[in-house]
Amino acid sequence: MTALITRDDLAAAIEAGTVTVVDALGGAYYAQQHLPGAVPLAPADVDAQASALLPDKNAAIITYCSNPACPNSGQVADRLTALGYTDVRKYREGIEDWTAAGLPVQSS
Repeated sequence: MTALITRDDLAAAIEAGTVTVVDALGGAYYAQQHLPGAVPLAPADVDAQASALLPDKNAAIITYCSNPACPNSGQVADRLTALGYTDVRKYREGIEDWTAAGLPVQSS
């Protein structure tokens, strides 16, 4: 099972620039809003795009999707781990929790 990260710890890591954040929703959801600096990587795209988007397999990577009921972040995290990424965690509460706390998002 993928390790979890709290909202406060994730916000601090984003601020410090010590993590790569992966939006597991992708597509229109990513374009509408995503966590600061997040890269889009939906479950169906992991095998084809992970090496280009995430070249350092030892980097700290955090996956998220919409909320705890959304399976995408877990699917992406599990697949990244299977591909050899060594420091993958999941922000289970997702972007709904992030925005409810009034934290900043970006759009594209």
